Amino acid sequence: MKMSYVTPFFMLVLLLGETVQVTSAVTCDPVELSACANAITSSSPPSAICCSKLKQQRPCLCQYVKNPNLQKLVNSPNAKKVATICGSPFPNC
Repeated sequence: MKMSYVTPFFMLVLLLGETVQVTSAVTCDPVELSACANAITSSSPPSAICCSKLKQQRPCLCQYVKNPNLQKLVNSPNAKKVATICGSPFPNC
């Protein structure tokens, strides 16, 4: 059952893998959040890599929330829980 969530997540991320420059230091790339897929789709804790990528992509989260293809996943209670555990809570968009 877990695979049924993870596989569409990776497919979605690959399809939407376009990058957008937000600042000179951050390139918005939803593929970077694939390290968090397991933590978002299950009750497993986020890995250190997940937390690192989430912190790097934090400036992009509002952009991802506005994307109709990503918003359901990014706006999910588990995604917000993972962000809080990582010490990088969601910004107010």
